[in-house]
Amino acid sequence: MKKYLIISSILIAIVLLFDLCYYEFGLFIDFEPDKKVTTFIKTSEKDILMKTDGKYKPFEIKGVDLGSGIPGHFATDYAIDKETYLRWFRQIKEMGANTIRVYTILNDDFYQAFYEYNKNNKDPLYLIHGLWVNDYIQYSRREAYDKEFLGQFLNDSKKLVDIIHGKRQMALGNYAGTGGTGFFFKDISPWVIGYILGVEWEDYTVAFTDNIDVEKSSYKGKYMYTSNDSTAFEAMLAQVGDKIIEYESKRYKEQRLVAFANWPTTDPFYHSQDYGQSAVYKVAAIDVEHILSTKKVLSGQFASYHVYPYYPDFLNHQSEYKDYVDENGKRNTYRAYLEMLNQHHSMPVVISEFGIPASRGMAHMDENTGRNQGRMSEQEQGEALVESYQDIRKAGIDNAIIFTWQDEWFKRTWNTMHAVNLTKTPYFSDYQTNEQFFGLLSFDPGKEKSVCYVDGDVKEWKKKDIVFQKNGITIYNKYDEKFVYFRIHKKDYNGEKLYMPIDITPKSGAKKSKEQNVSFERNADFLLVLDGKDNSTLLVQERYNTLKANFGYELTQTNSFLNPPKKNSTKFEKIELLLREILIKEVIDENDRSEKIITPAVTYDTGKLLHGNANPDSKDYNSIADFMIQGDDIEIRLPWQLLNFSDPSNMKIHDDYYENYGIEELGIDKMYVGIGTGEETISMKKIPLKGWKRNVTYHERLKKSYDMIKKIWKDSES
Repeated sequence: MKKYLIISSILIAIVLLFDLCYYEFGLFIDFEPDKKVTTFIKTSEKDILMKTDGKYKPFEIKGVDLGSGIPGHFATDYAIDKETYLRWFRQIKEMGANTIRVYTILNDDFYQAFYEYNKNNKDPLYLIHGLWVNDYIQYSRREAYDKEFLGQFLNDSKKLVDIIHGKRQMALGNYAGTGGTGFFFKDISPWVIGYILGVEWEDYTVAFTDNIDVEKSSYKGKYMYTSNDSTAFEAMLAQVGDKIIEYESKRYKEQRLVAFANWPTTDPFYHSQDYGQSAVYKVAAIDVEHILSTKKVLSGQFASYHVYPYYPDFLNHQSEYKDYVDENGKRNTYRAYLEMLNQHHSMPVVISEFGIPASRGMAHMDENTGRNQGRMSEQEQGEALVESYQDIRKAGIDNAIIFTWQDEWFKRTWNTMHAVNLTKTPYFSDYQTNEQFFGLLSFDPGKEKSVCYVDGDVKEWKKKDIVFQKNGITIYNKYDEKFVYFRIHKKDYNGEKLYMPIDITPKSGAKKSKEQNVSFERNADFLLVLDGKDNSTLLVQERYNTLKANFGYELTQTNSFLNPPKKNSTKFEKIELLLREILIKEVIDENDRSEKIITPAVTYDTGKLLHGNANPDSKDYNSIADFMIQGDDIEIRLPWQLLNFSDPSNMKIHDDYYENYGIEELGIDKMYVGIGTGEETISMKKIPLKGWKRNVTYHERLKKSYDMIKKIWKDSES
């Protein structure tokens, strides 16, 4: 018995050791060193070719990027289940896409669903798989040859290859790219057409590497090597590309396409530094034309770029872009840049990200094509996506991937991230943050439908929703994970101007608006002015103006905290969002005299309200409509952030900026509202508030933009 136990223990230990070495560490012995390496996908000059029925035929990538976030979870929770993936795959395929792209290693649910969807499917979905570089490592001001950068990059590339071939298992923290975990035993390699290695590179990391590691600016491998013109960062990329091809060729006898992530910030071009009074500094360039392949590469390489119409600013100022006129006689900076990219490269170009957010908030404005980063309806999103796709094709680029499939509540953006609690973003839908609304699939609050739709139909409002009644005017209120809703009912309403004060914070506020000449019975922080379909707006009391307090220098080149507004200031101001920060450029003349040229910050009025029908089921649906007037009723919806809520899931608002020298949170359990014509002091009533914490509700809805992409992609098949 003792001998049996010893032998059994040894056998178990051997099995566990084999499992650990084979599936955890990726160790293997090549028992078929002479076996022929194959590929079903390759490049030929500027074409991508796929092997079909024994012959290589042109393959056009029509794809969509797929994120890993859903409401109530950060992307790194990898909370999407297998059934959801399967449902999405069907919808993506029905849209006319043939490819999806993921950015990092996901949980095993994704790979199981992808295998199940494609197995025995004569019309499968293909996959381009990304390999992430940890943000902390990239933004830690270290050069790319650092062990935690290049060493981890190389290790993770082997893990990725094993995963798509179904020969890996990974525990939490086993992948430095903050990827998923699980048992990856499904071989999805028959449908993986290539890898995009890396991320949108931080330009200072690239420049630092190129300057500190000049002696490492060349690389020669079995599969990839660099030209004489390469930089140190390009040589690092060549090494990663070489090693991933080598590993897959040796272990699995297969190859697939390889690309390296890039974007305009590190594109191959050095643009001029002077755009009138603006200054755009380009400090680094990556040119994959300097990364060459040996004859051992059977598959090939493509150039991957993320290109959006509204970013970066040089598209609006550089002469070779801003003066470009398309066949319709319109200035088209986007097409100009795409053509320049395509003409530069000898290999296929893939625009692996292009997109437009259907959000209320905006972060950049495209001065030429009108395809802005936000403040676009779902209809406008679709039109802009179609126009961008057509520009890509007319620029001679056959391959494009839309960013992105689903909206992502957890995301942040540069001009609103100061105003919200970044640890709570997955728990509410912030319509002011454009980054959350790039999707073709929307997550709307409510299990099956939202608690309210601003559409003129008031059947959903009940007596229990009444919070204010006086002088023949009634206010109703509801709220959910995205909006605060109001219904204002005034008998025999004839369009006269109405004023609705809103008291949010107990720290400040005014009982009067000097400009509007109206008064209230208690301090108000916001004033909703309902003045017809075209002139209605939300104003903020000066002390509670988040932009003025937190971006004072960008606005006026002064420190806001040196001379703060009074707590009871009667000045109510526009609510604005920053579109571009202040630009300061130092100019030295021929006499060595220095002068600073200041280009002020650019803002826009985000408090201005848009009239329209906000019901997705309506034929005249406008997804960014704020209010609707119908007979004696006005329905209104306001995004939480517009009212300075930093975390509505816990009913947290902005505390006093000038007491805290910035934004700190303050919890509340009520707010006050009132309504009147301004002829007398407006009384105000309490609205109890209770957060939902992490218990979010949502339902999926395909946007209008989905149908518009479906039409253009399906039409191209016929």
